[in-house]
Amino acid sequence: MSKRALVVRGGWEGHDPVATTDRYAKFLSEKDYAVTTSSTLDSYLDDLSGVDLIVQNWTMGTITGDQLSGLLTAVRAGTGFAGWHGGIVDAFRDQPGYHLLTGGQFIHHHKDFLSYVVHPVGGHEIVADVAPYVVHSEQYYVHADPGNEVLATTEFLPDPDRPEIGTPTMPVTWVRQHGEGRVFVTTIGHRMADLELPAVHETITRGLLWATR
Repeated sequence: MSKRALVVRGGWEGHDPVATTDRYAKFLSEKDYAVTTSSTLDSYLDDLSGVDLIVQNWTMGTITGDQLSGLLTAVRAGTGFAGWHGGIVDAFRDQPGYHLLTGGQFIHHHKDFLSYVVHPVGGHEIVADVAPYVVHSEQYYVHADPGNEVLATTEFLPDPDRPEIGTPTMPVTWVRQHGEGRVFVTTIGHRMADLELPAVHETITRGLLWATR
């Protein structure tokens, strides 16, 4: 029996939620997933017990208590949850319960794109054999749960607009458990060109497969 994936996309259009999720809906379909796409958070009100993976790209926006409850219930019961960049860690800023699901929340990035190095760490299958690589895009500063299993890091570059931040080592990619469900997050993915980087694409595709029930 094929796996079932639900792709939920919307919110701020600057992260191109349709085109970027189409990229990974195609990948999942090629892996014999039955993929459904949705442009409404009301999908979280449906019976999700048969969904093996939720891929979300919904930047900012608001989510109702019932919608969030439906999402959390599904993941706690074993549905995987995965996404990239603002579509997963800059969503529903006023919902701490959602941030406990994702294990991180976007706080800041520099005004301009810059080039930064991403360092895979540890031996997890998602980043196995992935060498350090350079991304030219937004570099996210996030507040992250210390319980995350961090799979990649970057040295946050100095920002003259926020000198108080300094240059901490910042998590880029992580996984976590939420009840019975697996959660995969990477902060890379502001634009399609980011997702087309071979190391980023490999990390995300592996992350989607890993997070699946």
